[in-house]
Order: sequence, then structure tokens, then C-alpha cells
Amino acid sequence: MSKKTTRLEDLARMAGVSIATASRALNDSPAVNARTKQAIWKLAREHDYPFRRYMPAGPIGAQGTIALVVPRPQGREGRLSDPFFLELLAGVGEAARERGCDLLMSHVSPASYDDLSVALTTSRADGVIFIGQSSLHSALNRLAATESRFVVWGAELADQAYCSIGSDNIQGGRRATLHLARLGRKRIVFLGDTDPPESMQRHRGYLEALEQTGLGVDVELIVPAHFEVESAEAAVEALIRRGTPFDGVVAASDQIALGAVRALLHEGIEVPRDVSVIGFDNVPFSRYSRPALSTIAQDTMKAGRLMVSKLLDHGGASAGRSERVPTDLIVRETCGG
Repeated sequence: MSKKTTRLEDLARMAGVSIATASRALNDSPAVNARTKQAIWKLAREHDYPFRRYMPAGPIGAQGTIALVVPRPQGREGRLSDPFFLELLAGVGEAARERGCDLLMSHVSPASYDDLSVALTTSRADGVIFIGQSSLHSALNRLAATESRFVVWGAELADQAYCSIGSDNIQGGRRATLHLARLGRKRIVFLGDTDPPESMQRHRGYLEALEQTGLGVDVELIVPAHFEVESAEAAVEALIRRGTPFDGVVAASDQIALGAVRALLHEGIEVPRDVSVIGFDNVPFSRYSRPALSTIAQDTMKAGRLMVSKLLDHGGASAGRSERVPTDLIVRETCGG
């Protein structure tokens, strides 16, 4: 016997609202509050309600839809103008297009568990990609207990219950530092914030490489800088003014590395003769800067394919296990060797 199809009237009855309210909620009408929408969309999914017929059709009838949601900024996360974010967006977009899916950029910027829950459960999309954990690791763990149609771009953290795709940041930080050590650099700066999850792991790789090479850790060489050229430039200028000697820089991003190079050249310090610099990301400007920037490359195309496949190939069930994308050292003019 065939399973009975859930009707709009059934949804309205289960939610305790009128049929008109249920219809408006499914169409994401601003006349219905977020909690009511959330409850009705959740019931629709649980009871296999074919609610897509109530939605505006896509422009060319896409086979599915993926939403991109960026949590409230911590470190680089949330900065839509960040060159690396644009590279990652391209990777996700290409992967979605290969699968015949539309890609939506959400205006929502979650800052709490409730925000994440509303963003996911009232989304029109088949799945949601959250770009970065920001400070929401615990909230994402909680969300994973009841929802599975999401994947996170970001670091893999302890006790993680949700699926994340991200680069091997520890390996990248370690490779950059080891390369500078092989070039004979003895006083290597780590330049960048160490609180955001991905930058924290790059810093960890830096520390592991110092231990491996016996160089030792000097706290004066761990220099905070935001993911902006101007912030990094100011941080390196201050380091030079303090008279702290250094001959290498491992930067947490290419933007930070570019700021370091600008500060060094402005002070008459030659790169790489006096100080070698390595960035992280391999965004397009890194190869066109002068001198061309050595960097740790992240494979955004592979990352995009992984995130899209995690959402689409599990039939709406668990997004599966987390995976790390390998990083690669790209040697250009700012470090040589």
C-alpha cells in the first residue's frame, strides 16, 4: 500500500496554525515569524511534504540548491572581500554547477545556536555550507544532534560532532617554518592572530617545526596581526622599531604576508636577502606581487567538490566524516630556495 501523501492541511494541523499561515511559512513570507517558519519547515521535512511546489521556481530549473552562510566574523571569517573567501566561493560554485545546483549566498550572519538553527531549518536549500566556525563550535555540535543537512568549511576540532572540510593547517604551518629553517633562518616570526581555529592550527605547526629543528620558541617573535594588509604592515613596523632581530616570517595568510613585505621594503630591508617571507592561501595576487610571494597553497577546487558532495551524496542524511585537504608549499621570490 502506498504511503499517504502529507497535505498542506495536515502540516497546518500538526503545527497548530491556519492553512494560510502554513502556506506563507513555506514561502518564507515576512508575515510569519522565524520560530513558526522553523517549526513548519521541520515538520515538512519530517513528513516528506513536497513543499517545493510552493516555492518560486529557480531561473532555469536547477536540480537542487545549496546555501552559503557566513557566521559573524572572528579573525578572517565573515569578511566577504577577503581574496581567499572569493577563491573558496569559486570552488563551491564550480562544484555546484557541475552537479546542476544553484548556489545561494545568504544575508544571514549567525552569532548563536538559535541563529544557526533558524538559518538551517528555514532555508529553501537542500543543504547549507557554513563558512568557518567563528566562535560557534559548541553551537554547531549542538545543531548536529538534530540536523544533518550542513557542512562546515573550517578546522577539525576536538570532540567535533559535525562534518567539516578544511585544509591541513598544521601541516602547512610546519612546512613553511621548516623551509625557512632549511634556508638557514634562525629567528622566524609567526605573524597573525592565534585565536581563530585555522590560524591557531597554523601557529601550532609553526611551533612543532621550531621544536623539530631545535630553534626554540621566542614569544617576542609571535606577533598578532589581523587578516588585513594594513594590520600586518603596522605590526611588522612596530617589531622593527622595537629592535627585535628576525630573519624570517611565516604569515597566517597571504594578505598578512603582503603587509609584512610592504613594511620590510619601506624600512629598507631587502626580501628575501635580509628576511624571507612565506604566506598562506596562494590567492591570485601572491604570484603577481613584487617580489612574488612564496606561500602555502590551499586547494579550494577540491574543497568545493568535497563540501558539495557531502551535502548531495547522502540523500539528506549525515554529511559524513570530516576531511582535510592537503596543503602545498609554493616557492617564489620572497624566500627562494
